[in-house]
Formats: sequence, C-alpha cells, structure tokens
Amino acid sequence: MCGRFTLTLNMEKIAQAFGVEPTLDSSPRYNIAPTQEVMTVLHEKEAQPAHLEWLRWGLIPGWAKEESIGSRMINARAETLAEKPSFKRLLHSRRCLIVADGFYEWKKAAKGKTPIYITMKDHEPFGFAGLWDLWKAPDGRQLRTCTIITTEPNSLMAEIHNRMPVILAREARDLWLDPEMKDEQALTSILRPYPAEHLTAREVSKLVNSPTIDSAELIA
Repeated sequence: MCGRFTLTLNMEKIAQAFGVEPTLDSSPRYNIAPTQEVMTVLHEKEAQPAHLEWLRWGLIPGWAKEESIGSRMINARAETLAEKPSFKRLLHSRRCLIVADGFYEWKKAAKGKTPIYITMKDHEPFGFAGLWDLWKAPDGRQLRTCTIITTEPNSLMAEIHNRMPVILAREARDLWLDPEMKDEQALTSILRPYPAEHLTAREVSKLVNSPTIDSAELIA
C-alpha cells in the first residue's frame, strides 16, 4: 500500500515538471497522511489545460452514505480497477496524478517495522496514478477526494513490501490524464511497477510513524 509520502520541492519546480501553471501555494511537507489535502494534476475537459488542484486523500465515492469511508479507501489495486463498481466509473472519467517527491514504506524486521524512504535517484518530482470523485454531504458540503493506485512491487520494493504505488513515467502521464481516453485496456496497461533502477531507498527516522510530526528531520 501507500500510506505516507512527501512533497518538499518548491512550486516552480513542481509546475515545470508537470507542465502546468504554478497556481497553488505550497510549503515543504515531509509526512503527508490520509485525510489530508494533497496536490494533484487534473485534466477535466479537453478544451481546458491540465491544472493543479487540492484534493483530500481518501476516496469518498459519490454514492457513499458516510464521509468516514474515505479513510478506508486511500489506495486502489490496479489489477481490479475495471471490475469494482467504486472504481470502474472513475477509471473512465476521473483520473488524476497525485504529486510527490518521495514516499514511505515500512519494512518488517525481527525488531519491528522500519520506515524506508523511496525517491527518484535524480530527486525529481513524480506523479502517482490516482482516481478522484465528488461527494456531496448531507449538509451541502462538496468534497473532492482521491485514492492512489497500487500495483505489484519492482525488485527494489519487493525487499520492503508486497505492494507499491503506481508511478507514471512522463510519457504515460498524458495518456492517463487525457479526458477523451476511455479504453480500459490501454489505461490499465500503464499501471505497472516503476523501473527499480530509477529509484533509491534508505532507512529513515521512526518519527514518521506519527502523522502529527512534519519536519525535515523525518528524512535526515
């Protein structure tokens, strides 16, 4: 699964990497957790360009009766997206990228779980493949929420965990965000493990275990 990640780079660097306007205010975040606002890239209409948007992490499907379901839907398995009603509709029409520059996973060991921090070797920002939806609360509030898609691990991640988030290569981002693309096979074919040779992993502080701690010492 993917339960925590980081986004520490400045807005100009992020906007340049994704070819969008730097329209959001952002400060470095070292411990992004479920139910928090996350930076995403959306391309909702063909006539409009892709743009940055804040979404809440933890999908609340439009048909959900209660908001609390979001905390249980932070991830979606790539292998079953086209089968599950919660995700099939969104696969066709509500895809997004969740912007990050690193993520955490916990490696099981004899003395407990050790947090591992995974980034690109070149330290560039990247996009997790995601789905989003709009939920209308009984009190009239409207929430836009998202989930991160996961897949089987590559050779690096296999030593840490049995799943990893789907990171889309640059050439796959446009296909994923294309609002005209409806081909399930074409879309699911790009939801594969990111090449291990482009990633690096290292042990970090167990302070990351607490979602209330968000500082640079977490990745020191």
